[in-house]
Formats: sequence, structure tokens, C-alpha cells
Amino acid sequence: MPRKIVPTTHLFPYHVSARCLNREWFEIPLSDVWCIFEDYLCFIHHNFGIEILSFVLMANHFHLILKAPNSNLSAAMNYFMRETSRQILQASGRINHIYGGRFSRSLITSNHYFMCAYKYVYRNPVEAKFCGRVEDYRFSTLAGLLGARKLSIPLSEDLTLFSDVEGTLSWLNTAREKPIYEAVRKAIKKSAFEFGKNKKTGKPHELTTNLY
Repeated sequence: MPRKIVPTTHLFPYHVSARCLNREWFEIPLSDVWCIFEDYLCFIHHNFGIEILSFVLMANHFHLILKAPNSNLSAAMNYFMRETSRQILQASGRINHIYGGRFSRSLITSNHYFMCAYKYVYRNPVEAKFCGRVEDYRFSTLAGLLGARKLSIPLSEDLTLFSDVEGTLSWLNTAREKPIYEAVRKAIKKSAFEFGKNKKTGKPHELTTNLY
């Protein structure tokens, strides 16, 4: 089945994700995977002009919010996926593929959607029960922004966090209600971030801003 055409633009950010083959964990320590990803995020920033907004590495997948001002997202991510896979294979001695398929991307066309995606990404380790608070997870750009670890990934300025650090952390550490979480989880898997449509109007449902 051909890959679904995804809208591309230099105006809005994307949520990008990829998962290991068969949902298996990376076969080398996550700290080593993090170092590999740091190197290649730096590379696509400097060589493809990719603007990195946030990044979270999980045990068998990653979440990335970025912008591609040069409209070259596919070229940048294809390079990133190929080279990180090659490096992990070399380090692990594995002969199979690392990733279960190509990366997925979701176009984020409003600040409301961006805030939903931002919270989803940074809360992912908490939802997976890897940590109790978002700031405690080491393999996240949030930890670097807060000074909890050295950060080599070149991030764009995080106005969400630094407009009110204490308030933003409180918001990130407040769990969504289950229906809200599921709505965001489904929306972020679509080619363009969008909530399910209202059966009566045919238009997408919106979540109120206090339920980001």
C-alpha cells in the first residue's frame, strides 16, 4: 500500500516519531542511544537547517517536535533514520533493522495543537511509568533545559517553558483525564494533527485550552 501523502510546509512544526522493529527495545544502553541521537540531531540542524523544539527518547521509540524551514523534512529525517540505525547496529552487533518502518509525522497547524503535542511528548515517560515527574527523566531535552544534564542538542528557544518555568512544570505534571489523553494520542498519529470530527457538524472537535 503506498505511503499516505502528508502535507509539507516550512510554516508550521511537525511531531515526528519512529519505533523499533516489533516494538523491541534498543539493544544498547539508552545512554548510548542518546549520544548517537544527539550527534545526528546536531547534524540535521546544521546541515539541513532543521529547528529542533523538543526531543524525548524512550526505550523503543522517540518523539521529536521540529520545524523544517527549508521544506526538506523528508531528506533530513531519511538521513537521520539511516545513520542512527547504522550506528546502533554497529554498536549492538545486530544484523536486523532497528526501526519498524519509516518515521511518522503530524503537521501541527495551531498553537493549541502545539501545546497538546508539547505536553504529550514531555509527559510520555511519566505515562510509561519510567519516572514520576517530567523533570526527572534524563533522556529528554527538558532535563537539559532545566540544567539537570548537559545538553548538546541545539534547541530553538522554548518560550513555553521559560515564560513560567514553575507553572509549566506544574502543568506538565498534571495528568490529563483519560478521554483527553486518548484524543491527543490519536490526533498526533494523523498526517495533520486533528481531533475526531463531530458527527453532527462534520468539523473537528476542539479541546478547551485548559485541557491541553
